Amino acid sequence: MTRPTAGREHPSDPTHAEYRVAHLRERLAAEELAELGVRAEVRGGAVTVTGTVPSAACRETLLRTVREELAGLTVHTDVVVAGTATPERAEDLP
Repeated sequence: MTRPTAGREHPSDPTHAEYRVAHLRERLAAEELAELGVRAEVRGGAVTVTGTVPSAACRETLLRTVREELAGLTVHTDVVVAGTATPERAEDLP
């Protein structure tokens, strides 16, 4: 029987995932993204990242950061780009 080394967490240990998610949150808040509106949570053995970002470039940077920080974990993402284009026509109000 193999036992984990004392003081070392196994990657599937939920506390290990929580620690890595907390580090991801800190990194997102501190780096150029400063995306505090993005949520990352551990759910059922996987990490779920959700939210809205202002541009496609921000989304790609966010996803790259998530891949770097959470490599080896199962990650589900639902990050959308906010629609910031100007309307093509005036809105008709009743």
